[in-house]
Amino acid sequence: MILLVRLQKLDQEKAAKEELEALILFKRDLGTFGHLYTFLSQIFDYGNTDIEKRSIFYKRLIPLLEFGREREGVDLSKVKLTHHQLSNRGRQAMSLYDGQGPELQPIGGAGSGQVQEKERIRMAELIEQLNELFGTDVNDNDQLLYVDTVIKGKLLDSTTLQQQAANNTKEQFASSPDLGSELENAIIDALDAHTSMSTKALNSTQIKRGILDFLLERSGLWEELRRKTG
Repeated sequence: MILLVRLQKLDQEKAAKEELEALILFKRDLGTFGHLYTFLSQIFDYGNTDIEKRSIFYKRLIPLLEFGREREGVDLSKVKLTHHQLSNRGRQAMSLYDGQGPELQPIGGAGSGQVQEKERIRMAELIEQLNELFGTDVNDNDQLLYVDTVIKGKLLDSTTLQQQAANNTKEQFASSPDLGSELENAIIDALDAHTSMSTKALNSTQIKRGILDFLLERSGLWEELRRKTG
């Protein structure tokens, strides 16, 4: 009897696993369809609004498809703060220390910070490897930004790769059949996003002004240009 119960439990677990894998594959296929349509529709005129409607529907459906193991607690990963309230409680006495407080240490070595040598070596190795891939006719900063920030960021958002990285060694993960497809999706996503943003920026004086304000006031463009000239 106990053996029969165990066999039934194994069958149920196997069926649940197969169903979960099918659902994950379905969600990934929806995303692949949307990426390919977005990319190819810029080249071909399909002349069929049903395909575009389906793409829009899939795009809105995908975020609603959440598959995974049951959680013991409440998942708050997607909770966003939309409102907050401040209450006036009147004037309050705030005593930091009852007696003599600790003294602040003096500032030392200001302006003497340097990039760590290990980081210099890592960046040089990255640039050398990327030059072998893209050639030296592409700016080093563009290569680093594209691969180490844009593409890497897209791959980090992949729930499929997150699960595989958590449950496999680096060598096993490198052999994953999903890596290639997820990389293609990341490249297409990057193309879509950059094409869309570049088109909007070129066609809008307000956006170009906003980009300049961001670069000057928040991103340190002027300061970094001065450092490059010594």
